[in-house]
Amino acid sequence: MEIKDLQPQAVFSIFDEITRIPRPSKKEEKIRAYLLDFAREHEIAAKTDAVGNVVLSVPATPGHEDAPTVILQGHMDMVCESNDKSFDFTTRPIPAYVDGEWIRTKGTTLGADNGIGMAASLAILTDKSFEHGPIEALFTVDEETGMTGANNLGEGMISGSILLNLDSEDDAEIFVGCAGGIDTQAFFTYKRSFAPNDFLYFRINVEGLNGGHSGGDIHLGRANANKLLARFLFRLSGQHEVVVSEIDGGNLRNAIPRASHAVIGVHTSKKESVRVQLNNYIAELENEYAGLEPNLKITMESVDAPDFAIDQETSTSLIRALYSAPHGVVSMSRDLEGLVETSTNLASVKMTSDNTIVVTTSQRSSVESRKHDIAAQVEAHFLLAGARVEHGEGYPGWQPNMESPIMKMSRDAYEELYGVKPAIKAIHAGLECGLFLTKYPHLDMVSFGPTLRDVHSPSERMHIPAVERFYGQLKRTLEKVAVTKK
Repeated sequence: MEIKDLQPQAVFSIFDEITRIPRPSKKEEKIRAYLLDFAREHEIAAKTDAVGNVVLSVPATPGHEDAPTVILQGHMDMVCESNDKSFDFTTRPIPAYVDGEWIRTKGTTLGADNGIGMAASLAILTDKSFEHGPIEALFTVDEETGMTGANNLGEGMISGSILLNLDSEDDAEIFVGCAGGIDTQAFFTYKRSFAPNDFLYFRINVEGLNGGHSGGDIHLGRANANKLLARFLFRLSGQHEVVVSEIDGGNLRNAIPRASHAVIGVHTSKKESVRVQLNNYIAELENEYAGLEPNLKITMESVDAPDFAIDQETSTSLIRALYSAPHGVVSMSRDLEGLVETSTNLASVKMTSDNTIVVTTSQRSSVESRKHDIAAQVEAHFLLAGARVEHGEGYPGWQPNMESPIMKMSRDAYEELYGVKPAIKAIHAGLECGLFLTKYPHLDMVSFGPTLRDVHSPSERMHIPAVERFYGQLKRTLEKVAVTKK
């Protein structure tokens, strides 16, 4: 069966169209055009703001004009990760397909985060099978790499008093709070030195890791490719003179890095020793991550002598800093069982053309002071290594409101339809809700969605039966709002 033929067909046919439209973060022009074309085709009112956010709105069905206006909210962009480094997300459609009860892809992220939220919103706007009050559908830009759209939402773009964020990933769960986050970058400036002639050079590759969302999956203990690489380089440099000419790992601040590599050199007399050490290291990791990282692969291949090497002082400081940098869960919540309170992700290591190595990290916490505390700890760590450190603007968390009227309506809607009372939770991942509250403090908000797994990685998949329940819950919730008064 093809995706467009799944039920509810209105949702899946739109989702199928969305998978064919390139929409990397900061490059949402094509998906924005699709939204505006959709509005024209269906005679739906549309407006945009200076940063590219889009709002589509439809009036209430007759008799429900006095109901509160509900905002359906999702984001246009997607995380672009692929097992094939040549895959161009700016031009190619996502190779999505049906696999039993799941929608998967062939080696790329699926973009169900948040393509399915967009598809459900658009389906609602054209669904004539139920009664509802006024609806505004807000689609933001650049959620995945900075929440630029939510942070710069244009004045007067929305007027509703209730917001349904459709960017969660677990069926039968309703989220009423989320972590805030901030990015911290360290900059190492290096000098180019000659690569020694009496050295042999190797490229060491770490690959095949599961990766995943740095908020939703950080508690699973998955391996971080940058940490694994740094661990070996630190061990090696403690026994031999090692030169580093290239290092690269990870891509996105909100994804646990799945792959990394370095080009290094050792004296010709140490060739066999290095191979023995690597084999021993691989055996250690296979034991440590047995059952957790079944596709972990570390290889070493000979390469030609590079044009230059990173000066010894900088490469030593960098290796030590990467190996000792904090990564993973820092603390668990004392208020909600099983919720990560604070974490940090050693996200990426990139060399730039101006003799700089940029290390990007991401910190999250549901406690604002702890968010800034862990960011400051990461800053202090890299300052000790001699790097220059900068912090991003960050975004606020969303404090749970356990008395929220829309939380109760959406919970009752799910229970009435499916006989199960959904769990009420907070999420360690970041949602745009906290930013909306800073501008619209009156908003009553919840977040829910269908079951997605391994988002932000090429293993991302979406559970088909959960989408039908998600859409049913959304419609029933809107019906409940329609019979209330402003």
